[in-house]
Amino acid sequence: IKIKCPKCGVEGSMSLVDSHYEGPYKCWKCRELFTIILDNNELKSVEPLTQEEFDKQLEIQAMRAKLNR
Repeated sequence: IKIKCPKCGVEGSMSLVDSHYEGPYKCWKCRELFTIILDNNELKSVEPLTQEEFDKQLEIQAMRAKLNR
């Protein structure tokens, strides 16, 4: 999946197993933090995040991954 950063305009990419994703994303260039929603491998939403919100979303994802094992 290619994602264009709304802040600096640089294109980044993600590899996903599923065609739907909702969660944190960090631009590799400017390091800006976002919550993104991908559906059918298409970017549907991008919202800015604080570092605290980003860390919390990563914790939630880790818990979900642990429970899915």
